[in-house]
Amino acid sequence: MTEILSAAVIVGILTSAIRLATPYLFASIGEAFAQTSGVLNLGVDGIMLMGAFSAFYVTLHTGNVWLGALAAMLVGLLMGLLMSLISVTFKAEQGISGIGLYMFGLGLSSLLFKVLVGTVYTISGFPVIKIPFLSQIPYIGQIFFQHSLPVYAAFLLVPLAWWLLDKTTWGLKIKSVGQNPAAADSLGVNVDRVRYFSVCLGAVLAGLAGASLSTALVNLFQENLTAGLGFIAVALVYFGGWRPLGILAGALLFSVVNAFQLWLQVLGVNIQSDVAVMLPYLLTIAVLAFSMNRVRQPAALNKPFERGEN
Repeated sequence: MTEILSAAVIVGILTSAIRLATPYLFASIGEAFAQTSGVLNLGVDGIMLMGAFSAFYVTLHTGNVWLGALAAMLVGLLMGLLMSLISVTFKAEQGISGIGLYMFGLGLSSLLFKVLVGTVYTISGFPVIKIPFLSQIPYIGQIFFQHSLPVYAAFLLVPLAWWLLDKTTWGLKIKSVGQNPAAADSLGVNVDRVRYFSVCLGAVLAGLAGASLSTALVNLFQENLTAGLGFIAVALVYFGGWRPLGILAGALLFSVVNAFQLWLQVLGVNIQSDVAVMLPYLLTIAVLAFSMNRVRQPAALNKPFERGEN
């Protein structure tokens, strides 16, 4: 047990945590855009699975990780349009629509994997990029500045999302639509257009989250690769209070716990592996219980907008 307290292991856990935070950040910040506009998308995990498979399959056959990432984004966009059509245009129950989208992504990704691939292959994913000078700083360099491009992009997405939501006219429209769509509509804001944009942006980022799993973290695809990570991403939105910085804090918390349980298994600590794997999910339950009592969600979240209604 004393091995866990060594400097090498602590640095290893923190380095792994930074990497593992990548899909959390992409998916949860994307979901924050959708929820801020008033649309609850519980299909994030299904979109991630389709994005992960698309990126893996394209990279496997072309050797180009950039084409793989583009494929994941396009698939995410298509699934975002489907979610928008069902929830915004047809005004179906958003929770049920999202679960349906998740099941669709889970089933289709498994089917495509069995038919088109058949077995687990490893690929050459995004290479590690060491930031000059910064990567040479003892401990700090290894933890923060020796990662692949998707890892850096995920963390840069946090201030970008903050700026878009808080400092731009479009961000104010997203917030107004999520708080009071009738008032926004009376001021000339196209509620459906804003929600379509927000849901599709969130789906594109969820697709990238899946791509980061299959082409930057594990460099392979297997059935149910996400293992419910998309639902944790939804929980992180609540934990972070629909704010990018809060989501970043939550993503780091979850990734540290996840990295810790992985290192417990690597070091052969006398603990049941099933118990260790459960830790992030137990934390999810605790986070939801805590977050629902301390934050106020967008007033129009999960409420279809009908023009003329108050």
